Amino acid sequence: MRAPSCLTIVSCALMLALVSAACVHAASDACQKTAADALQSCKIGTRSDHWLALGKCDNQPDRPSRRACFDQAAADAKDALDSCVDQNAVRAGACARLGPAPYHPPIVPANFVATVDNPFFPLAPGTTFVYESQTPDGLEHDEFAVTHNTRVILGVTCTEVHDTVTTNGVLTEDTLDWFAQDTAGNVWYFGENTHELEDGLISTIDGTFMAGVDGAQPGIIMEAHPAIGDFYRQEFDLDNAEDFAEVVGLSASITVPFGSFMNCLDTRETTPLEPDLHEHKFYAMGVGDVLETDEDTGARTELIQIKTGQ
Repeated sequence: MRAPSCLTIVSCALMLALVSAACVHAASDACQKTAADALQSCKIGTRSDHWLALGKCDNQPDRPSRRACFDQAAADAKDALDSCVDQNAVRAGACARLGPAPYHPPIVPANFVATVDNPFFPLAPGTTFVYESQTPDGLEHDEFAVTHNTRVILGVTCTEVHDTVTTNGVLTEDTLDWFAQDTAGNVWYFGENTHELEDGLISTIDGTFMAGVDGAQPGIIMEAHPAIGDFYRQEFDLDNAEDFAEVVGLSASITVPFGSFMNCLDTRETTPLEPDLHEHKFYAMGVGDVLETDEDTGARTELIQIKTGQ
């Protein structure tokens, strides 16, 4: 067997050094490294989509249609790459607030209770929260029904909520959500099985995740003791479910069709998956979510009714 050359030895040493440096970087700032990896994945996916679009353009029957197709493909690729950068900015900003550690909260089943009774997010089985909003597509009607069903996730028995949305009377979303409360009073979000529908057929299951599956982690949907400035993950499944929430107020006055409420909790929600989306959710003590607003458009989703005993 021929002895390895000096160049080979140096190259191997350099590779080992680079791998070692990457491991140290990942360990010292896992959050930013995860964001950077997601950015590269987004860029590569965009390039792949662009090449596929070019292949379709090449199959156009005449020169003018091919030219128009190429121009559209270039514009779409630019928009997609810009979106990748915007997504990374949201993730990087979140990392600056959350710190460098990997996000992997320890879940100990013994530290969870059977009842979700956080005053800002009570989930009594048999209760249905009904919301409505006017959207560009028409009247959206949302029923958030707390069922008597449970599901065990990561050893924790979670309360199952059936959330359905109709638009102008037609079912457009059908979701199961799973929540559990720890002994300190925090309510955790352990996952969802979601379907969006068009013409009665499932159009996407984007956002579906379950804690513990393929790297997905649970997040906190409601803190036990919210304080202004608190910033936390509500869910984590990279490039699929990445909502953040920040407590921005504790004294909002809210009026919706269901009633008027004082001293409401105000949280601002963001996600890198929709960088331009900034939502506020208002929670009334002893009731729960009473209003959701879009910070940019002013659109409102209001609580109109609470059904009990179902």
